[in-house]
Amino acid sequence: MKIIFAGTPEFAVPALAALIQAGHEVVMVLTQPDRPAGRGMKLKASPVKVLAEQHGLHVFQPETLKDAEVQAHICDVNADVMIVAAYGLIIPTVILEMPRFGCYNIHASLLPRWRGAAPIHRSLLAGDTETGVTIMEVVPALDAGAMVSVGVVPITESDTTQTLHDALSAQGATLMVEAMARLEEKGTLPAAPQDASLVTYAHKLEKSEAAIDWQKSAVEISRQVRAFNPFPVAQSMLKGEVCRIWMATAKEGSAKVGEIVSVQDGVLVGCGEGLLHITELQAPGGKRMNAQAFVQSQHLQVGDVFTAQ
Repeated sequence: MKIIFAGTPEFAVPALAALIQAGHEVVMVLTQPDRPAGRGMKLKASPVKVLAEQHGLHVFQPETLKDAEVQAHICDVNADVMIVAAYGLIIPTVILEMPRFGCYNIHASLLPRWRGAAPIHRSLLAGDTETGVTIMEVVPALDAGAMVSVGVVPITESDTTQTLHDALSAQGATLMVEAMARLEEKGTLPAAPQDASLVTYAHKLEKSEAAIDWQKSAVEISRQVRAFNPFPVAQSMLKGEVCRIWMATAKEGSAKVGEIVSVQDGVLVGCGEGLLHITELQAPGGKRMNAQAFVQSQHLQVGDVFTAQ
């Protein structure tokens, strides 16, 4: 089939790669314009653009899809279907209606739970035991389209946003290729409407959410640490400086809030309830390192205290 693929970050790359591998004709790749990045703030292509150019695909990077000339250019490719994966721009209804089979999205949650910008982070923060990918019809309302297929991924006590991102990205690619095979064979994709009574919203992350409140339970703080890995990274004050905490799990026990009670096998810290077992940390200006290396480099001792910012 003739496909327009709309995506920008790393999450979308496996889907584009899988569609190319499946033999579909990707007639246009929509991705956001190159953005300044790194210390030199040089323009950097999106991961999707990099893959598209490796395969000699037509890449189109408009700042907006509301412009009539942009819309005409998209219409001219005469696509059968549009596929969206974390594109990042609002797609006007006039464009959604251009492909003869419509437009389908890869969404990283089990809809209708966690519509919106940060579904992976919010599922971890909420303590969900599972998440997944939903292939859905794209409609003007946010993540409200009917559902074509769903894949479930369990959430373990060691999962981070990064590990779930990678698992969901791969599963989304598989589900979308399967959906396109059915669409090509039958000319239609049955879809079930979402239950509006079960909708929850995954609001965009705020950097202020990264600050650890040691009065909370170790379970809650562990979720926060893992949800904010790799960004924006949970943090706390230690010896008067900001310490970033990359990985931690909850343990049973009790101790004074914020106090380090062991540095033998990871860093064990008292919380409002339970103990937080920290295994990866980062000092200001330093590298991310395992707890043993951090303890040695920072001369950490039992009795040192993490405090709120």
